Amino acid sequence: MEFTFAHNCFNVLDLEKSLAFYEKALGLREMRRKEADDGSFILVFLGDGKTAFQLELTWLREHTAPYDLGESEFHLAFQTADMEAAHALHKEMDCVCYENPGMGIYFICDPDGYWLEIVPVR
Repeated sequence: MEFTFAHNCFNVLDLEKSLAFYEKALGLREMRRKEADDGSFILVFLGDGKTAFQLELTWLREHTAPYDLGESEFHLAFQTADMEAAHALHKEMDCVCYENPGMGIYFICDPDGYWLEIVPVR
């Protein structure tokens, strides 16, 4: 038996704000969407257009309080060949939440508090 990665899911409070963030910060675009017939949820799958991996953003109508992210020890990592330009964009967006120059990496924070690691292509 074999398994492969399909997607990760982040629950979000403001779907449109999150979609705009992920497109501007990471270039992710909507690949597909599923909406409940009764309007109780919307699932939006984002992709980078290069890999099969997707990020699912889930909006739940009944959830109105910020999500409890625990100690924020989990994250997704994204790699880029142009760390300088990426860092400049994220500084301009004011979403850099942690930097580790010694390791050559940094983290950005999305509108719901999820951490996203930015690493150079190695």
